[in-house]
Amino acid sequence: MRDLTYPSVIRTAKVAFRLLGLKFQMTGTEHVPRTGGAILAMNHVSYVDFIFGGLAAHPSKRLVRFMAKREVFDHRIAGPVMRSMHHISVDRADGIASYREGVEYARRGEIVGVFPEATISRSMELKEFKTGAVRMAAEAGVPVLPMVLWGTQLIMTKDHPRDLSRGKTLALHVGEPIVPDADDPVGETARVREAMSALLDNAIRAYPVAPEGQWWAPAAYGGTAPTPAEAQRLDREEKRRRAERKAASAT
Repeated sequence: MRDLTYPSVIRTAKVAFRLLGLKFQMTGTEHVPRTGGAILAMNHVSYVDFIFGGLAAHPSKRLVRFMAKREVFDHRIAGPVMRSMHHISVDRADGIASYREGVEYARRGEIVGVFPEATISRSMELKEFKTGAVRMAAEAGVPVLPMVLWGTQLIMTKDHPRDLSRGKTLALHVGEPIVPDADDPVGETARVREAMSALLDNAIRAYPVAPEGQWWAPAAYGGTAPTPAEAQRLDREEKRRRAERKAASAT
């Protein structure tokens, strides 16, 4: 797969990271294979997770093809860039085509980036996972690489203003590959989630700022982010408002 745009985008992004004074905590990058396909399963706490998630593959000199919602591809500027980088558009109303494309990419030896939670977690904890990542990996015959990002929520997340101030620390932690059993996608998804939960716990505890009292940290760690139950209520309200706006625009 020819990449004319992706390398220049990465170089530009790295310059921006230096200008922002970003510091990175990275572990487990050796688990990203230097050749062959894989499904990179990541948690989702920020609108910019896909920008930073691919960094974990750079030590292995790999590029990640992210599965992202169709609305990003519909944008007049972001859309052409995303397509030129061979990312995969996901239609939430009908995801079969994007699922098939993800499987085919992985079979051809690409690393496909997936967010099993599908949407950003307001609680900063892991939400329930969709089984798509595990099913894609099993069908393509490739491993799942569990991964977590932490600190990206400080830049841009739901219910909070964006913050491009300098000096933030971002954490990227990759776990050991998991080869899923095609006969038990639910159980294997739980296995991936358990691995990511352990990675997230380590990321929070190793972060240079203690979680107690921080809006960006889970309530279970002493932070003031919504509890999972509160986050579910906020998600439902957001979904209702979105549906109301869609209905209003249709009329």
